[in-house]
Amino acid sequence: MGRLDGKVALVSGAARGMGQAEVRLFAAEGAKVIVCDIVDDEAKAVAGDIGANALYQHLDVTREEDWSEAVAAGLSAFGHLDILVNNAGIGEMMPFDQMSLQDYRRVTEVNQTGVFLGMKAVIESMTEAGGGSIINISSIDGLTAANCVLHYIASKWAVRGMTKAAAIELAPRNIRVNSVHPGFIRTMIGSPDGIARPEGDALLDEFTKKWTPMGRTGEPEDIAKLVLFLASDESAYSTGSEFVADGGMIAGYPSPGTDL
Repeated sequence: MGRLDGKVALVSGAARGMGQAEVRLFAAEGAKVIVCDIVDDEAKAVAGDIGANALYQHLDVTREEDWSEAVAAGLSAFGHLDILVNNAGIGEMMPFDQMSLQDYRRVTEVNQTGVFLGMKAVIESMTEAGGGSIINISSIDGLTAANCVLHYIASKWAVRGMTKAAAIELAPRNIRVNSVHPGFIRTMIGSPDGIARPEGDALLDEFTKKWTPMGRTGEPEDIAKLVLFLASDESAYSTGSEFVADGGMIAGYPSPGTDL
């Protein structure tokens, strides 16, 4: 307890899944949290459940003015800003030859442009606070590739590269920037066929049991704990790096004949 005492964190896409797990864990560890999403009722409920140390703010990550308003609201409520988690993201499966420019832009605007706008929006306030930590949620698809998700792959590789570029440029301001690369996680967009389903997706569990060396689906809390480390002073010498939490999936597939 208390690993984030005195810190203020802004998390996008915080109404559900990994984002919700992150704001709940951050608050439990002493942080004040700005719960940001476009799903207003659900995000307000999360902030209300956390209590006085949480503030809900509507945030469409593709809108620069929304980012300015979210940062301003956080500063007004809590006085400073120390942590940004660029968690919001979307995904869908679609063959490349059927993908329109609109399809491509819809995914990259949220996953890539949203991260750019988020990082840019917090530079001034983090500099004034003496530094900070930015955590960009990429994917194992930002380290490798898969079929029928070219737009998603493009966005997540971009997040990885932008993280490194920002880390170099912002290091003199004591602002650290790292990327997190989840594997298949039990979220609304976590299914291997790209279809959003409620938590408890049997297809997801079947897939990860077969293809993940650890033999299980990741939970949002698995990612939140890694993000907590990067948000805290425990990772003070880490910047510009990738942190993978995928149950060993991209390390290699389980050998034939195993019981996975």
